[in-house]
Amino acid sequence: MASTDNTQSGGQTDVKASVLHGAKDLKVETRTLGVPEPTEVQVAVQATGLCGSDLHYYNHYRNGDIIVREPMTLGHESAGVVTAVGSEVKNLKVGDHVALEVGLPCKNCDLCASGRYNICKEMKFRSSAKAFPHFQGTLQERINHPAAYCHLLPSNVSLELGAVLEPLSVAIHGSRRAALPKGKTVLIFGAGAVGLLCAAMCRVTGAKNIVIADIQPDRLDFAIQNKFADAKLLVPMTRPQSIEDKLAFAKEVAELVKEASGEGEVDAVFECTGVESCLQASIYSTKPGGKIMLIGMGTPIQTLPISAAALREVDLVGVFRYADTYAEAIKLVGSKDPLLPDLSKLITQRYKGFENIPDAFAMAGKVKDDEGACAFVLRRREMQQKESFYVESRGMMSETEGWVKDRDRETEAKVVASSY
Repeated sequence: MASTDNTQSGGQTDVKASVLHGAKDLKVETRTLGVPEPTEVQVAVQATGLCGSDLHYYNHYRNGDIIVREPMTLGHESAGVVTAVGSEVKNLKVGDHVALEVGLPCKNCDLCASGRYNICKEMKFRSSAKAFPHFQGTLQERINHPAAYCHLLPSNVSLELGAVLEPLSVAIHGSRRAALPKGKTVLIFGAGAVGLLCAAMCRVTGAKNIVIADIQPDRLDFAIQNKFADAKLLVPMTRPQSIEDKLAFAKEVAELVKEASGEGEVDAVFECTGVESCLQASIYSTKPGGKIMLIGMGTPIQTLPISAAALREVDLVGVFRYADTYAEAIKLVGSKDPLLPDLSKLITQRYKGFENIPDAFAMAGKVKDDEGACAFVLRRREMQQKESFYVESRGMMSETEGWVKDRDRETEAKVVASSY
């Protein structure tokens, strides 16, 4: 934030925001932010990653069937510092580091009552154009957010990892939905962000053999070298056209999976690409009685060998976002579990400044940077003098990465863009 005081009379504050007005049309604008409501806190956003949905909105001003209907700020993988608290907030104070859970359910429906608030029909999710008016995202200097959805970070969890908790929550939710006993063999389709984090969750929950598959050899090498997976499979870059050829190719990939696992079919698949051929191959790769976790959001209508699943009781399990995962995510990252791969290894590059957000989006569609390294990007910024107590207590404030997918090219890259 600027070193000058932007607070107006009445407690209102002028903040900068990155606002999308059309495809690839970002503008830096000034907004007036009011004081937090009694149950809210105001957070200076210090870490915001880009998700695949952000990239689609940026490139196309839509995400699938969801069309942007008004200028919208992107970003929802975030962490920051509390700068003000509402009168009824007792669990947080100014200066606390928090991870933001940005989906706000209605709290009144049967789904919310049962704990499955992630599929609440009235959910408002930051940086999503599904609800109108749109719930503005986190690529802005400060936001007011309900304290109940701001999760306190312990001193040994950085703001960088605080932002990673959002995609990690997807992996935790997928792991819970899978409910696998220890000692199983699993396949991860997609060595991008969520795929690696799903592999990490399989590791800490006791999988004995983790196979990861992707079309990019560098990603597979990264996964093995950093202990996310035990075995790798480079999927051939084949694009069959007819249904018959697609299913034949899926069976070929399934045979490669059996070879890579060293044990034949796998107990479960975490399908993180959304690509039709990967889901087809998942069905052929899974043991009778196994499970396929549908995590990747790809083509909405796909042709599947459904009898190969039904006749062998292979369960297809939907996974959408997450519910009540942040406490577990914070505990896991803060515990330094020896089974958990070092998530900080995901950060290899840095951006800073509102003016560099378009560059971050440009990097988002890449698998590698210009030097051939995996495109994992971090932005870093030091707080200004008027908030120097944050610097004194925690040192340099950091803004971190997110994962984004260019589904048209079936690739993923890690990138960050943040508020500053």
